[in-house]
Amino acid sequence: MHMPHWLDKRASLTPDRIAIEYGNEQITFAQLRERSLITASKISSLPTKQGYPIALLCYNDSYTVELIHAVHYVGGILMPLNIRLTAHELLYQLQDAKCNVLIYDPQFQQLIDLIIDEYNNIRCICTTALQQMDIVTDTSLVTYIDQEETHTIMYTSGTTGFPKGVIQSYSNHWNSAVGSMLNLGLSEHDKWLVCVPLFHISGLSIVIRSVLYGIPMVIHEKFDPVTANAAIIDQGVTIMSVVSNMLSRMVEQLGDVRYPEHFRCMLLGGGPAPLSLLEQCVVKEIPVFQTYGMTETCSQIVTLQPEYMLSKLGSAGKPLFQAELKIMMDGHEAQAMEAGEIIVRGPNVTSGYLNGVGTNSFVGGWLYTGDVGYVDEDGFLYVLDRRRDMFVSGGENVYPAEIEATLISHQAVLESGVTSMSHEIWGQVPIAFVVLNHDTNCTEEDLLQYCSERLAKYKLPKAIHVVKQLPRNASNKLLRRELLQLLPS
Repeated sequence: MHMPHWLDKRASLTPDRIAIEYGNEQITFAQLRERSLITASKISSLPTKQGYPIALLCYNDSYTVELIHAVHYVGGILMPLNIRLTAHELLYQLQDAKCNVLIYDPQFQQLIDLIIDEYNNIRCICTTALQQMDIVTDTSLVTYIDQEETHTIMYTSGTTGFPKGVIQSYSNHWNSAVGSMLNLGLSEHDKWLVCVPLFHISGLSIVIRSVLYGIPMVIHEKFDPVTANAAIIDQGVTIMSVVSNMLSRMVEQLGDVRYPEHFRCMLLGGGPAPLSLLEQCVVKEIPVFQTYGMTETCSQIVTLQPEYMLSKLGSAGKPLFQAELKIMMDGHEAQAMEAGEIIVRGPNVTSGYLNGVGTNSFVGGWLYTGDVGYVDEDGFLYVLDRRRDMFVSGGENVYPAEIEATLISHQAVLESGVTSMSHEIWGQVPIAFVVLNHDTNCTEEDLLQYCSERLAKYKLPKAIHVVKQLPRNASNKLLRRELLQLLPS
């Protein structure tokens, strides 16, 4: 199905509405369209063609949003790059996607030099140089889109092996936005705070929803609990996307202050939140919507309504309106409370990965996520862990996320990470790392005793190490494979 370019349509419907608030700058949808068209005309002079990927290595700012829309005005496929990756990791993605144009912020010049040394077939241009280029007046830009065409190639975070290029169509993004709106609702006063990276699906989805919904987004270059809270309290933000450690820091910084009534949704992803944090949110009347989603589903596909925040503690909720999920175990659908692999289906789910890899993840229209979970008698999903993160100890399956959830339910623990170590008797045993709250006298023995009252013996960590911080990627996902590097030498 063809439809007008999304930003074209939005600018014609509500040209004077604010699209972006960035620092002291406010940009209307009409201004965003005009700027994006100018940028698109400059990109058109680069060696790229319609249907080819254009990579962005950029920070969160208003110009990055212009670039995102400009890529689609020239008929390119957007390929956002994780700014925390090494040159080697970036090079893998660029070559895998056969990308020959890369636009980057000047802070990444050293990385770019390393990439150019290894990849001669790529044209790299700095954003400052692009802004200084002359406008190309005779270029032909895209005004209509085919919803089945590819909108984005977005690589998985690579927490389990080589990243895969997820193909996301315009239709996938459209249906993700519709499903979210049918779940969360939409108000003409809505304003979405973006503290998550724009190169991640959680950030990019907000860019798309801003245009489709006709609402402003407030862009922060990076997450800071003080400025995030100030945006909610003083700037009229109504919705924000976070992971649990972001929310924890915001609640701590908030103190005795309450959010205004206009703030209606704290969209929480990245795994279950500790009970103590959710209880604080209930006391402070913070509406937390816990979610489950991934790059392959163009953001959330399962969401828990806030009225179930405590009664369904640890649950990600139920599938969004257009989506379905099942739990599969040994080739058949599992019963309620029976753990197995989570599979999902819906119009927001990718059709596959770039270059035909990972085809075994797609069977009969269903995406086999590789995540392990179960559905309770009421249909609420509980995510246990990544299947690849599970390990066997003494013949028993152990899920690190279950142990992590137990640890962070302790009032002294701010964050936790669990992985496995080799053991001559049991094969593998769990080992834990925790970040403690300030001003706590909690010891390893205290935490082990706490866990022994809540976990089977084979799940008990053989050691618990207190550390200053846990390794995370740019999306704030825990990097379990790097935890053992925190062990004392």
